[in-house]
Amino acid sequence: MNKKLLLCAIVWLVCGSLLAQTTWFNPMEGDEPYICGRAWNTEIGKSFARMPERFKATMPRSVWGLSRQSAGLMIRFRTNSPTIQVKYKIAREGGYKNMAPLCHGGVDLYGTDANGNTHWIGNHMGWKYADTITVTFKEIKAPSFPHRGLEYQLYLPPYSETTSLQIGVDAGTDFAFLPQSPERPIVVYGSSIVQGASPSRPGLMWTNILQRETDYPVVNLGFSGSALMEAPLFEAMSEIDARVFILDPMPNSHGLGEEIFKRMTWGVRKLREKSQAPILLVESSSTCDSVFKPELYRKYRAGDAVLRKAYQHLLSEGVKNLYYLSHQELGLGEDSWIEGVHPNDLGNREYADAYKKKLKEILSEDTPNPRYMPTRQFRDGSYDWTLRHNEVMRQNRTTDPEILMIGNSITHGWQWDASWEKMFRGRRVTNMGFGSDRIENVYWRIFHGELEGCKPSTICLQIGINNLAKGEREEDIAGGIVALSALIRQRQPQARLCVIKIYPCKGMEEKVARLNDCLQQLLPQDAHTVLLDANAVLLRKDNSGKIDETLFRDGVHPNGIGYKLLAKQLKEKILPK
Repeated sequence: MNKKLLLCAIVWLVCGSLLAQTTWFNPMEGDEPYICGRAWNTEIGKSFARMPERFKATMPRSVWGLSRQSAGLMIRFRTNSPTIQVKYKIAREGGYKNMAPLCHGGVDLYGTDANGNTHWIGNHMGWKYADTITVTFKEIKAPSFPHRGLEYQLYLPPYSETTSLQIGVDAGTDFAFLPQSPERPIVVYGSSIVQGASPSRPGLMWTNILQRETDYPVVNLGFSGSALMEAPLFEAMSEIDARVFILDPMPNSHGLGEEIFKRMTWGVRKLREKSQAPILLVESSSTCDSVFKPELYRKYRAGDAVLRKAYQHLLSEGVKNLYYLSHQELGLGEDSWIEGVHPNDLGNREYADAYKKKLKEILSEDTPNPRYMPTRQFRDGSYDWTLRHNEVMRQNRTTDPEILMIGNSITHGWQWDASWEKMFRGRRVTNMGFGSDRIENVYWRIFHGELEGCKPSTICLQIGINNLAKGEREEDIAGGIVALSALIRQRQPQARLCVIKIYPCKGMEEKVARLNDCLQQLLPQDAHTVLLDANAVLLRKDNSGKIDETLFRDGVHPNGIGYKLLAKQLKEKILPK
């Protein structure tokens, strides 16, 4: 009996030891570093810097030194481990009096669940400081699809040079790094306020709030005390294929006098040599103690006056897509500052909100549908949603597709059936079906680059069955499809849009029919937009309105015979003559 107890104890200890083991992953081990939030990622290589070595000879010395610090950089990964450890080294401790240690030298973690909901995850003082810093996040549970885990964003220290980093998860759990998005980023050039002074932690930097809440990549080119608009900075930025350029150097540059005009006009022209992306010029934020320090306030406003003169001069030259953000629009109050120079948590939130409001004006084509707010997802475990999104962008930019097929798993799965190859033989087609997608997910994909870099002649859209399965109203779904169709037409006006009525599925035949009736009534049809109906081939011939189950794999997804019948019905209506 004692031997049995001893054996059980040994087994328990061994199992407990295995469970307690941590598996470590290094974001630098891939061919391209798994670092997000910087341009020149491949060229920079296996360091946590923000600029490649070739800039060292031309950049101002202070800018080059600060570019070694990891401001705005982020590591994205996915895991279902309930415990996450981050083990990293920094070259030196900041020691800034006006900055919390958890900001200038700490890391910050956010998680996104399978439905696209993002929340902060505290470390609850789970850190150990030594030559190697270790931060531990414990007892993490995904609220939905727990087996899928969470998608994480780990923000790196903004005011320290990160020299090494590893992420540890419980042995036996899933883990994968996610690459930087290939979509065009928002590029922000500015002072210490851009670099990350002085919120309490990295996730509350206004640039990181902007990245998280718009879901656009953001490249942080903030350089503390060194944003003086030198030519090499604009030359470097002109290499970036940006969504928007934000030029916010005035907190450092306001004392340059008329040189502001010369440097800013030259810089904008340099950007325009290679890019037509919107450019936003930004004034210094209001000084919080201007009532009792009026002279300091006048100095900032004098610099802004020269900046506005540069803006108006560029407009008179015919520079297009140029915008301006005043200190009044930034709107920071007296309680928004640490010491009168750098914003605190409240000030960074106000900064982010002012920029989000301005970006809605600048990127009006990305105005979200209030009923179907754009969001990512990774509910389907049969493929990686993020990697597929990246691959679709790459394919559409490089293959000049004639036809785009946008949808969910029904579209995605069609490409593995013989009828797909037979129907589209000789055509350049991108299958843009994503399993488990809903209307809001397609919105996100379009806002984040999937229709860029191509000019197809035909686009097909079939989406909404997963919204119906979620319990949404038929008229809401139909309205969402109509609004999504208008967005596609706006982005691809030359293409003929074929909206395909939702296919019937087991147990929801009547709801699908009502939804399709609503769609028939709401969708404006013309020479460029048509509504296609192939549903009759999937229904029984007894007029019951029920599906013919012999044509489905599971009551939702057609089988080979079902796809073959659909292809026969749709081929002549979809394929350009």
